Amino acid sequence: MRKFINSLGPHQLLVLGFGATIFIGAILLTLPIASEEGTATNFLDALFTATSAVCVTGLVVVDTANYWSTFGEIVIMLLIQVGGLGIMTFAGLFAILLGKKIGLRERLVLQEALNKVTISGVVKLVRQILIASLIIEAVGAIVLALRFLQDMSLGQAVYYGIFHSISAFNNAGFDLFGAVSGEYTSLTSFVTDPIVSLMIALLFIIGGLGFSVLMQIVYIHNRKRWSLHTKIVLLTSLILLGVGFFVVLALEWSNPNTLKELSFVNKLVSTFFTAATPRTAGFNVLDTAGLRVPTQFFIIALMFIGASSGSTGGGVKTTTFASVILATRAVVTGKGSTTAFKRTIPTDLVAKASAIVFISLSWVILVTLLLAISEAGDFLTILFEATSAFGTVGLSMGLTGSLSEFGRVLIIITMFLGRLGPLTLMYAIAQRQDKVKYRYQDEQMLVG
Repeated sequence: MRKFINSLGPHQLLVLGFGATIFIGAILLTLPIASEEGTATNFLDALFTATSAVCVTGLVVVDTANYWSTFGEIVIMLLIQVGGLGIMTFAGLFAILLGKKIGLRERLVLQEALNKVTISGVVKLVRQILIASLIIEAVGAIVLALRFLQDMSLGQAVYYGIFHSISAFNNAGFDLFGAVSGEYTSLTSFVTDPIVSLMIALLFIIGGLGFSVLMQIVYIHNRKRWSLHTKIVLLTSLILLGVGFFVVLALEWSNPNTLKELSFVNKLVSTFFTAATPRTAGFNVLDTAGLRVPTQFFIIALMFIGASSGSTGGGVKTTTFASVILATRAVVTGKGSTTAFKRTIPTDLVAKASAIVFISLSWVILVTLLLAISEAGDFLTILFEATSAFGTVGLSMGLTGSLSEFGRVLIIITMFLGRLGPLTLMYAIAQRQDKVKYRYQDEQMLVG
């Protein structure tokens, strides 16, 4: 076994780590102690839930609060924490705690897991990630617990605060309010509660920025010294959040199923939450199925873009999206290179971003086609489900619970692919060949 593991590359180890964690989680969730009724759970349902938790998606085939016991909920919470921060990040932490030396090979795996450009400072970043994550989650848990204490006992309020803080920071979207306000209701019962809405939103926005960005914000106060990655992440995230806010507000303002009956302040808070949650969070304060069709389609676009590289979220990532947009601008304006903030983005990085977008879009289209064949539902509902699974978002228009076995397997694969990233999985399946030492002669062709 040691020889086999040593023969694996960083991408393969990453895939294997996620796969093993999902399988162990699924086994635990099949145990009778994990269900509220004390009966063994169907393996496919357990596998779906474990995959959704480790891949921090939030899509569920059974209501979390009503179906799973406290043991099952704790298993899900731990899977969310491990999956959100990264399996290899935890492995690196344990190695540090045990005093083991982190060699070059381990640093390469951590580099891939954290999506860093170089291995420089990767061990230090692991420590910072764990410390920062625990502090942020603790603050979120305290604020939420104090709010829940108004309606719950102390023990339940603390438990709910911890669970939802971890779920929010890791962009998982799992909730326990099915036992309070009804199955699959998410945070809709808190639509008029700005404390819960804004705290949850703040947690998943911070988690979706990416750890390297958070570390630069905390430790480098001079914005001129921030990396190009950090600048693009913050600018793109701000633009998407701003555009999303105004689009949702305009489309849903008079919708009686969502914003119409709310006060002005609650309309603004709910709109902000709804514009931010497609960035792979999965919580919702407004009924997703009750949104207007243009809003639902707009949310699909936001889910496809997703969060930022090196974060707890999925999607093609904000930097990938920004790179393609900047490259398109360079072509349209006749510039010879792709630039941003007085820096040139390498051609191979732009090509990689384009490949990610193409592969991701192709996969979403394929999954949508297959689900349209196997499932009963209108096209937009199916497209919404497929994009939500790939972007590891967790929002649903109600299709998840009625998926066939084939549909569940397809969504499981899509969540796994979305969390790891299409290129990581492809690199793991087929080892990358060495760069060729020659190039063929150029020849023009017509495009466009």
